[in-house]
Amino acid sequence: MIEGTAMPSPPTAIDSMVERCRRGEYPPMVGRMPSGWVVMGERQVFAGYCLLLPDPVVPHLNALSERARGQFLGDMTRLGDGLLSVVGALRINYAVFGNLEPALHAHVIPRFADEPAATRTAQPWAFDWGAAPPFSESAHGRLRADIGAHIERFR
Repeated sequence: MIEGTAMPSPPTAIDSMVERCRRGEYPPMVGRMPSGWVVMGERQVFAGYCLLLPDPVVPHLNALSERARGQFLGDMTRLGDGLLSVVGALRINYAVFGNLEPALHAHVIPRFADEPAATRTAQPWAFDWGAAPPFSESAHGRLRADIGAHIERFR
């Protein structure tokens, strides 16, 4: 390797999702925001759970310019505003990790007043994600359209 150059990162699941969104071939895609793509989670642990994927994909939040970082975080909270109104959430949990998939993506998770008392205060990763319903057009298509109508205002 030449000094000062980096090996290209292997593609991540985030790269794949963004590419499929660009082609209009990703069923959980909600729509485009200025900083990237909104997609519904492939597992709907909480009704309306979405992710914001940057376009172009970057390794982490700090890899963005200050302006792009502000846009991404602003879009993330605007998506949360939409979820508050569309799904009637009590609050929104936001998470940006990138440990498992080393590419920036934000989890935007609605939380509800009627959650069971035993899990109401638990962080979202304490839930059994494997048991959650998978995204499907028949079960979640209308919700996806409603969230999409909200974010369309920010294009």
